[in-house]
Amino acid sequence: MKFSKFYAVSSKENPKDASLPSHIFLVRGSFVEQIGSGLYNFLPLGKRVLDKIKDIIKEEMDKAGALEVSLSFNTPASLWKESGRFNVFGKELLRFKDRKENDFVLGPTHEEAMVALIRNKITSYKQLPLHLYQIGLKFRDEARPRFGLLRCREFLMKDGYSFHANDEDLDREFNLMYETYSKILTRLGLDFRAVEADSGAIGGSGSKEFMVLAKNGEDDILLCEYCDYAANIEAAKRTKRTCKDERPQADFATQFHTPNIKTIEDLAIFFKINPYYTIKAVVKKAIYENEEKIVVFFIRGDDELQETKALNAANALELVDANEDDLQKANLVSGFIGFVNLQGVDFYLDKELENETDMIIGANKKDYHLIGINVVNLNKERFKDLCAVKEGDLCPKCQHKLKQSKGIEVGHIFKLGKKYSQAMNANYLDENGKAQFFTMGCYGMGVSRLVAVAIEASHDEKGCIWNKTLAPFVLDIIISNIKDEKANEFADKIYQHFKDKEILLDDRNERFGVKINDFELMGFPYALIIGKGLEKDEVEIINRANLEKQILKTNEVISYLEKIL
Repeated sequence: MKFSKFYAVSSKENPKDASLPSHIFLVRGSFVEQIGSGLYNFLPLGKRVLDKIKDIIKEEMDKAGALEVSLSFNTPASLWKESGRFNVFGKELLRFKDRKENDFVLGPTHEEAMVALIRNKITSYKQLPLHLYQIGLKFRDEARPRFGLLRCREFLMKDGYSFHANDEDLDREFNLMYETYSKILTRLGLDFRAVEADSGAIGGSGSKEFMVLAKNGEDDILLCEYCDYAANIEAAKRTKRTCKDERPQADFATQFHTPNIKTIEDLAIFFKINPYYTIKAVVKKAIYENEEKIVVFFIRGDDELQETKALNAANALELVDANEDDLQKANLVSGFIGFVNLQGVDFYLDKELENETDMIIGANKKDYHLIGINVVNLNKERFKDLCAVKEGDLCPKCQHKLKQSKGIEVGHIFKLGKKYSQAMNANYLDENGKAQFFTMGCYGMGVSRLVAVAIEASHDEKGCIWNKTLAPFVLDIIISNIKDEKANEFADKIYQHFKDKEILLDDRNERFGVKINDFELMGFPYALIIGKGLEKDEVEIINRANLEKQILKTNEVISYLEKIL
C-alpha cells in the first residue's frame, strides 16, 4: 500500500479528556475517531488491526467446534421480560419502542436471543452439545463513557453460548473454552492471566476472567508468586489468616462498658489487644426490585468488606451506605453493633469467623461491647465469603504470598447452568423421554477492546508499539527526499518485491520529520529509511520496539527483510 493513496491523517493534539495511552494514540494515529459520547468509527488502520483480531478469534473458535451465527443487533424486549432481566438490568440497557409501540432493546449481551434461537428446535439429547457464537455489535448505555475503546457504549464482542445435557459436559466445554481463549491471547502476543471472577449481572458460576496485565489496568488482580492461582479482587480467596498475639480472656461472655469507643482502632487500644480479635459491623442498605432493607455484614476488625462479595451474599441489585436515619429506624446503635440478639435485620458473617472464640463485638447498646464471644450455633447460611483479600495474604492453593497487579479484562467465561433455559422454558427430551432444561455456558471476548488493550500493554511516550501479528503494516518504507530519483527507484524495487506482504510505502510529499513521527506514532514494527546513505549503498532499518537503528548495505536489504517479514 502506498501512503499517498491511503487514508490515515495523524494529529498532534490529544483528544479531549483522554488520559490513557491507548485512547490518545489510537485517535492521534488515525486508527479510530470519536463520533459521539462513547461511540467510535474505525478508520482503515484500525480496521486492519480489528480484522486481524477477528480472524484469529474465528480460527480458534472454529477449531474448537463452535458454529458461527449472526444475531440481530436489536432484540425484542419480550425475550428479556421472559428471563426477568428487562426491569433489573439497569440503565445500561437501552430500551426503545418502534413505530408500532413494540418494546425492543439494543443487546448488551445475547443470552435471551440465543436461547430463543434454539428453543423448540433442539428437542433431543442426541442433538447436544451445541455451541453457537457470533462476533457482533453490542450496546451498553454507560453513564460515563471514558478511556476510549476500553469503556465505550457501542463495541464489537465475540459472544458464544453452549447447550448441554448435563453439568459434566458443560465442564468439558468450559475447559475447552479456557484452552481456546488462552490460545487466542497467546497468538495475539499478549501477557495475560486467567483469573477467578464474579459472574456479575449475567449470573451463573464457574466464572473465569481473562486479564491482560497492564499498568493502566482498570481491575485489581491478585497473583500467587509461586503457583498459577490468580483472581480478580472481587472474587479472590486466601488461606485463613492466623494471629500469634494473645487472645482476650473471659470465662464467659461479658458486657463491658466502653464509653465513646466506636472504632476498631480505639477498641484494640482500650482492651490492649490485636484488632484481629475484634468483629466489625458494616451496615448497608440493600436495593431489591421491589424493596429496600438494611443488611449488616460482620467481618474481622482488621479486614475490609469486599463490596461485590457482600452484594452477592445479600442477593441484592445494589448496596449503598446506610445513614444515621437508616440505623435509627433499624434500632441499630452506630459503633456498637453485634450479632448477639440482633433482631429485625438481615446479617451475614465472614466465613473466617466461623468457630472463632473469645472475640469482642458490639453489644447493641450505646457505650457497651461484649467480650468472650464464641462464633458458634449460628445458621450455616449466615456465613459468606465477605472480606477483601489483600497483597501479602496467603494463596488458598499453596499458602505462598499473593501479589497485587493491574489487569484489563478482555474475556469472560461462565457456567450459566439452567438460569436462562428454565426462565424461558427451553427444554429437550433426555434418554428417558423426560423434558429437561438445557444446561448452558457463556463465553465472551471484547474484540474492539483488544485493539486498545494491545496498546496499553505495549507503547512508549512516542506512540503505539504493535507486534507483527497485530500491526496494520509490518514495514514502513520511508523515502526521506521524495525528489531523489535514486531513492524512489530503490524504494519501489523493495516495495514491488514484498508487495504481497504487509508493506506501507511512505511516498508522501512530506518532510522527513513528519514521516518519522507518523512511523513512531502509528507503531509499525519496522521502518526502512532510504536517505542520503544511499550514496554509499547504505540504508537504515529501525526497530520500533526499542527504536534501535541498524545500517544495512543495499544488497543485504531483501534477504534481511525476508527474515523479519
